[in-house]
Amino acid sequence: MALLQNTPILLSIFSILFAQFVKVPIHLIATKKLDWSLMTSTGGMPSSHSAAVTSLATAVGFETGLDSPTFAVAAMFASIVMYDATGVRWQAGQHAMIINNIRNELTIFFREVKHWPEKDEKEKIKELKTLLGHKPSEVFMGALTGILIAIIFYTLIL
Repeated sequence: MALLQNTPILLSIFSILFAQFVKVPIHLIATKKLDWSLMTSTGGMPSSHSAAVTSLATAVGFETGLDSPTFAVAAMFASIVMYDATGVRWQAGQHAMIINNIRNELTIFFREVKHWPEKDEKEKIKELKTLLGHKPSEVFMGALTGILIAIIFYTLIL
């Protein structure tokens, strides 16, 4: 199967898995809390999206040369993904945080003023996810992770 012999894709997938896994010990060191849910969540340090796209672009650069149109496409793709991770997705997370706060404050207000009955646990509205995007440092570290994984593979293994 040719797909399983495609080194850039395999390195990109490995970079995602590595970045997602390393989030757990980094979070443990930073907060003294073990949170295995980070393995499947978006956001956090390092950015697995950045690791994936920079690993892919670096591998394509090794395979086709830095002057190839294929590398240009991969590099632009990586740039757009990383820009989006720090821009649109980060802002969406900030908006979710504010909306969650407004909703919580309104709920308290209506309960106190109008004496609304307590809702069952099932009826409570699930809060919006606030960890959607990345800080620039998280994107940078993700990018560095992906580049280093590809460079290590191409210089030490191949």
